[in-house]
Amino acid sequence: MGIIDVLILIVPSAIFFAAPLIFTALGGVFSERSGVVNIGLEGLMVMGAFVGVVVNLTISAPLNEMGDFWASLTPWISTLVAMIVAAIFSVIHAIASVTFRADQVVSGVAINFLALGIGLFLIEEWYGKGQTDMVNQPFYSVQIPGLYDIPVIGPMFFDGYITSYIAILLAFVVWYVIYKTPFGLRLRSVGEHPMAADTNGINVSKMRYTGVILSGAFAGIGGSVFALTFTQNFSHATIAGQGFMALAAMIFGKWHPLGAMGAALFFGFAQSLSLTGSSIPLLQDIPSVFLMIAPYVLTILALAGFIGRAEAPKAIGTPYIKGSR
Repeated sequence: MGIIDVLILIVPSAIFFAAPLIFTALGGVFSERSGVVNIGLEGLMVMGAFVGVVVNLTISAPLNEMGDFWASLTPWISTLVAMIVAAIFSVIHAIASVTFRADQVVSGVAINFLALGIGLFLIEEWYGKGQTDMVNQPFYSVQIPGLYDIPVIGPMFFDGYITSYIAILLAFVVWYVIYKTPFGLRLRSVGEHPMAADTNGINVSKMRYTGVILSGAFAGIGGSVFALTFTQNFSHATIAGQGFMALAAMIFGKWHPLGAMGAALFFGFAQSLSLTGSSIPLLQDIPSVFLMIAPYVLTILALAGFIGRAEAPKAIGTPYIKGSR
């Protein structure tokens, strides 16, 4: 197997695995750039996965009766609803962290437990078992017409999921919003020096609420995309550490949208090895269990090696009390 064959095998799956991480890491950038630590990305992904799957199962039958076009919209509508519900769910973290000035790490951990508990309880109540049925309308991979026919590059980059391309495009959009718009300047200012921002008429609480709610929306998309492409159902193991990997990607990417995207692609590459490693000559003799834990090991190594050099927003994790210094 030549190097080109290996790349054609690895690159599409790496982008595929990275997409949910990119969505969620971008959400983390909004929250933490506003000064609110969001350990709850895992729980917000769980909520997105839960809602995405349940809505998909609920609306797939009536939309199928309306025709192929409407049936094809099922995963998109499911993800939209998941985004909205996860955004609303993230308000709990915003209220605890911003309004009541609770410990943001503890609040995030509570979000993780609460989301999983709610999801599993409702699944048991609605389906009478510990997991949902398999969805009928997941996201499907597509070949981009014209671009797929380009030698080497086509099969490598243009045979995948639309959600992956949206995630990469969205990283550039978020970069523009955060660094090139007045909204982004206000968001960054409350995360760097909230007292100065307040003095200049910026509502610190409002901006931090906005950052947290946006993180919920993006993590909801990430959770729904993960569930509707990978597992295609919901159970206790649907989201198993992906939210923490997205958090690590955000930190590894130095709280920058494009850096977070690059780190997510790196972790996506590590995850892809667990599936493609047995087909690569150099990795065939490595036990599969080592390939399965590789993404998590690389996450720890990346954080251990780079977090000390990553400069977080100066006011992150610090509740703002109006009039305080």
